[in-house]
Amino acid sequence: MTEHRVRFAALFDAEVRRHNERFRAVAAVRPGEDVLDVGCGTGESTREAARAGATALGIDVSAAAIARARELGGAAFEVADAQTHEFPAAAFDVVLSRFGAMFFADPPAAFARLARALRPGGRLVLLVWQDRARNEWYSVLRDALSPGRTPPPSGPHFSLGDPARTRALLEGAGFTGVEFTELRDPVCYGPDAATACEFALGLKDAQELLDPADEQAASRLKAAFAAHETSDGVLLGARTWIVTARLSPA
Repeated sequence: MTEHRVRFAALFDAEVRRHNERFRAVAAVRPGEDVLDVGCGTGESTREAARAGATALGIDVSAAAIARARELGGAAFEVADAQTHEFPAAAFDVVLSRFGAMFFADPPAAFARLARALRPGGRLVLLVWQDRARNEWYSVLRDALSPGRTPPPSGPHFSLGDPARTRALLEGAGFTGVEFTELRDPVCYGPDAATACEFALGLKDAQELLDPADEQAASRLKAAFAAHETSDGVLLGARTWIVTARLSPA
C-alpha cells in the first residue's frame, strides 16, 4: 500500500479535494500557530497549514510517504507514530488529521498523547469517513469485485464513523466541545475509468474484496467506473465527518 500511496499521491489528494476544502476552512489555521498534522501522507494538508502562516510539522508511519513529502517541501516532516511518539508537552495550537486518525490501533493512547501535545485551549480537527454503508464508493467496489458474496468486516478506516464512539474516545482523552459536521460530496477516482480502475485495485478495500481467481473482476470494475464518468472525472458518492474538539483551558 505504501508504494501505491506514493505513486498515486496526486490522485489521493485530488480524490478528496472537495472534502479537503471544507476541512481546511474549518481548521482555519492562523499565522503564527504551531500545527501538528497526524498521518500526513505525502504532506498536502501540512503544506496548506504552512502556507497559512503556521509552523507546521507532518508525521506519518510511512517512511516512503515522508520521503516524498520532504521532496515536495514546504513544511517539516518526520516519520513517527502518534500512538508512541514522545511529543513535547503543550507544543501545538492545532492538531490536524485528514484521514489519518482512523488507523490508530490504540485510539485511547493516541488521542491521550495528542491531548498532551496541545496547549490548553488548543483545537483538534479530524476528517474521517462515515460508516461504510453510507459511502457509495465502497458499494461500487463491492458490487463489481465481490458480487453476491458477503464483504469482509469493516476496515480500520471506518473506525471513527460512529459519532457516539468517537465522542467517547475524545472526551476520555480530555477533549471537550466535540462536534461533527457532515459532508456529502463526491470523491474522484481519476479522470477516466481506466485510471480509476488502476487506482482502485491498489486500495486495501478492493484487495480484500477481490477473488484472485475471478478473471472478470477488473473488467466489471472498469465498467462500473465508466458509468460514473463525468466531465470532472469518475465521481462516486461519499460521506465524511469533520470532527472538531478543544483541549480544556488550564
